[in-house]
Amino acid sequence: MTTIGFIRHGVTEWNSLGKAQGASDIPLNKIGRKQASDIGDRLSKEDNWDMIITSDLSRAVETAQIIGSKLGLPISHAEARVREINCGKIEGTTEEERVKLWGSNWSNLELGMEKFEDVSKRGRDFLEEIVSTYNDRRILVISHGALIGLTLQRLLPQKFQKTYIDNTSITILNNTEGKWDCILYNCIKHLE
Repeated sequence: MTTIGFIRHGVTEWNSLGKAQGASDIPLNKIGRKQASDIGDRLSKEDNWDMIITSDLSRAVETAQIIGSKLGLPISHAEARVREINCGKIEGTTEEERVKLWGSNWSNLELGMEKFEDVSKRGRDFLEEIVSTYNDRRILVISHGALIGLTLQRLLPQKFQKTYIDNTSITILNNTEGKWDCILYNCIKHLE
């Protein structure tokens, strides 16, 4: 059995302002660093993890570094396949700004946004490679809300027709003989 612990990065200023981040490389803010420290403390008291893989965007890398420092684990590698959805022209905008620019049906327009299907496929392909490469290991993957949510929907569509992923939440997946199971979803008890 291979276990994947998906963690969304800590909060950034753009998260706080309600701006779409996508592939823009926005760093953690002070609150995000504290959140990363809190989940690192939590994980240091729970199950052992074998390795950390992170998205190559700085908000995920910094979250992974903080968690790794608490667990005594270095980052194994940064991986572009688990970076956030590319939001095209909406990156850096709030919902209010999008409505002003493109109208209330902005989400139905072609604004250069990466297709959900493509995001979920790269998430699934990454996980399948991890399972075949690191069978029977426990791996933390520091990533992003849309990537995690869309990947869950692709792996377990009956269970996840909709998802919401909180900053620094942990979602734990097990893969046993090619079958996925989610044993913990969007858990933020370390923030309460």
